[in-house]
Amino acid sequence: MTVQINIRHAFDGFDLAARFDAPKGVTALFGASGSGKTTIINAVAGLLAPQNGRIVVDGRVLFDSKTGVNTPPNKRKIGYIFQDARLFPHMTVRQNLTYGRPTGPIDAVVDMLGLDSLLGRRPAKLSGGEAQRVAIGRALLSNPDLILADEPLAALDEARKSEILPYFEKLRDHAKVPILYVSHSANEVARLATTVVVLNKGRVTHAGSAETVLSDPTVTPTGVRSAGAVMQARVVTHDDDGLTVLSIGASNLIVPNCDAPVGTDLRLRIAAQDVMIATAPLSGISALNTLPATITAIRKGDGPGALVQLETGGAPFLARITQRSLTALGLTVGQTVHAVIKAVSIDR
Repeated sequence: MTVQINIRHAFDGFDLAARFDAPKGVTALFGASGSGKTTIINAVAGLLAPQNGRIVVDGRVLFDSKTGVNTPPNKRKIGYIFQDARLFPHMTVRQNLTYGRPTGPIDAVVDMLGLDSLLGRRPAKLSGGEAQRVAIGRALLSNPDLILADEPLAALDEARKSEILPYFEKLRDHAKVPILYVSHSANEVARLATTVVVLNKGRVTHAGSAETVLSDPTVTPTGVRSAGAVMQARVVTHDDDGLTVLSIGASNLIVPNCDAPVGTDLRLRIAAQDVMIATAPLSGISALNTLPATITAIRKGDGPGALVQLETGGAPFLARITQRSLTALGLTVGQTVHAVIKAVSIDR
């Protein structure tokens, strides 16, 4: 099941022209505020009719400016998760979940989202995280062909975000339909997305797998401070001192205990600001990870900084360093170096 989007729409002072495909899984629309993310979501939902273009979901044309097709929002079979849960305040959780739902059991979704103890409550008695779990369940139970999530964690504090993120992972892994997820948070995108579409001033600048796009030094839509590489890893061992050894490509990486069984495949994100570069092997340092690497790209910023893309054992890294260091070390594309990473800098 695939979503095909090719639309243009001009506002006063802003021109959107976006074309991309979204396969099954989570496609993150990633960019700074004002880049066009929510405009795309509203067009897909039928809340905005683009001036030109075409929107197709699983072969079903929802909008086509040439033929005049513009399916009403309530006929599009789309589940929408907003920033705020937007639950019906006079209904119980069970009634909110089943509102507009085709007949059928809800037990599997209730179990997946841990809602069983909440079914008799009304929204006023729910925390922000609980309400958002209900909103996820309502979207899933509407039997949609597509789920839209417009910055669904933006209104939550960090504790509630940490509570909700695992449920979005479950949604990604169990839903059989594409999910368009709007975010300007690099951490959210790195954790959830299978595909990333980067937007800047109404244009798609990059699109592809999360590992490829987020590890590209030219992709910094929300600033270089949020830059970091995403890679696949596997749990090798858990050590007695509270550390875990992961394999990434042909190399091993020591991280804080990740509470996953040996052999589990994980997604790993390492922030560019946590990676140092050495031109020779180091000894007598506290950092536990010193990995041989090859420089594959260098991007100089407008200020004093630079992003260096590295590859070690088939896994990509990004290092954020100063241009002074770049010059002093004589770093060039193709050069063999060592990536130095503190174990404690890697967020569990």
